[in-house]
Amino acid sequence: MKIYDIPGFPSPLRVRVVIAEKHLASKVEFIKIDLPAAEHKQPAFLAINPTGTVPVLELDDGTYLAECTAITEYLDNLEGNPTLTGTTAKEKGLIHMMQKRADDQLIDAIGIYFHHATDGLGPQLKPYKKPEWSDRAVWGEMHRDKAIKGMKYFDQVLKTQPYVAGEQFSMADITVWAGLVFAGFAQIAIPEECTALVAWNAKVSERPSVKNPA
Repeated sequence: MKIYDIPGFPSPLRVRVVIAEKHLASKVEFIKIDLPAAEHKQPAFLAINPTGTVPVLELDDGTYLAECTAITEYLDNLEGNPTLTGTTAKEKGLIHMMQKRADDQLIDAIGIYFHHATDGLGPQLKPYKKPEWSDRAVWGEMHRDKAIKGMKYFDQVLKTQPYVAGEQFSMADITVWAGLVFAGFAQIAIPEECTALVAWNAKVSERPSVKNPA
């Protein structure tokens, strides 16, 4: 298998943690895509993933899978022993619900703020920004506030259970953790009152897969 990504960036980190959790690093070849140079917006990459985003997983038969959730589902179920996406109908439902909330309230909100209300990854990506997102004051504050609200929501969740979707570490935890990494890049601090979220982040950051992702 091949993974097209760039090391250290939030969405690639999500899949790299999954690969480490599943002990699949020896089965994956990583191909670096130069995001600051807008390589992911060029025809060669768009032929692989028309949405122009990383990571992308290429299977041995030539099939391409994009989107972190889809890649995680595939890798987690590859050997019939899912540990990150749930084993019962209830677990799967809860994990996917919290995964969606983590995407919407953290990763996506911070991404819009970072790429459209700051200089983002630099001038070579400016032509690919949506023109209606050019008002930094409006879009920046709106999505920064949404991300902070998301942090407060997950703080409340984590006051009542050890992990984002319940009792077990799951892909929803990976997404929230990556969202907090992204928040650090974007200089959006976790509110001081979010003590449960801070404690959870410290705990998750000590997992071997998070300390040493693939």
